[in-house]
Amino acid sequence: MNDRNSKTIGCLFSSTLKLTGSTVALLICAALTLRADPGNDNRAPDVPETIQPPGGTNKVHFHVYAVGVQIYTNDSTTFAWGLKAPEATLFDADGDVVGIHYAYAYTPAGVPIPAWETESGSLVVGTRVASETGGPGNIPWLLLKATHTEGPGVLEPTTYIQRVQTTGGVMPPIVRQPGQEVRVPYTAEYFFYRGTK
Repeated sequence: MNDRNSKTIGCLFSSTLKLTGSTVALLICAALTLRADPGNDNRAPDVPETIQPPGGTNKVHFHVYAVGVQIYTNDSTTFAWGLKAPEATLFDADGDVVGIHYAYAYTPAGVPIPAWETESGSLVVGTRVASETGGPGNIPWLLLKATHTEGPGVLEPTTYIQRVQTTGGVMPPIVRQPGQEVRVPYTAEYFFYRGTK
């Protein structure tokens, strides 16, 4: 596996596994209540149309549960919060670790570009297409378009990614000191789609 941005699966696992245990079990149990949209894909979550992959030509091919943190920093001049990076461990429905989620790179404006990587080394990088509210105190639900994939592996054919069923992860309301960094716990589900023929 490539060493991307000095993040390794072992490094991220050790920092996020502290959050798991019963949290993972609760996340997986809660997810079993998701209703599928039979007109789209029997494994796809029932979500607002704005965050569904376009055209009806994409089907879910992989689904994971994430437990981790959203890392925020504030500018020491403006005191404005900004997202530095996500950092999460990815689990399958049995609670087994299958990968990690992290910032692959940054835009010229310093915005993190998210990536998901499996233990086998397949990788997908995405860019935000649309969002919906995750409810009070929760980060938004997202639709992201795959902009880069590596494989071979389960993520290599990915076209779109959905982040849904989010809990927590929102930036703090106030800055306590200039240049502060905070790690806010969050959970989410990620659905990976690929094109159909």
